[in-house]
Amino acid sequence: MALVLHESAEMYLETIHRLTQEQDMVRSVDVANAMGYSKPTISEWVNKLSDAGYINISDHGALTLTDAGLEVATKIFERHQTLTQLFEALGVNPDTAEEDACRVEHYISDETFMALKKHLSEHGQ
Repeated sequence: MALVLHESAEMYLETIHRLTQEQDMVRSVDVANAMGYSKPTISEWVNKLSDAGYINISDHGALTLTDAGLEVATKIFERHQTLTQLFEALGVNPDTAEEDACRVEHYISDETFMALKKHLSEHGQ
């Protein structure tokens, strides 16, 4: 089953990635709690992401990213961190910078993101 990765799918992968860095085992309930969504909603997406080859689900319910899932999650996570840093450097309140980065990270082109990243590195941000 081919799954086109839109914002919500990217957010699930990014959340699983973030949680994996914070705890030994990530389950659907952890993703639900982190994202503020219901367990049935998360379970539906977990199954879709598993069917599409982005995550694995163990017999005990542990979620792990496949190589393809990790690639997407890492890309989105990097965008989130870089955009948050850029917005804060521009004087945006940290909470607003975080929220705006979360929105923009899914829609910004690779070209624009790379230009922003280059700008940040050249200007010591």
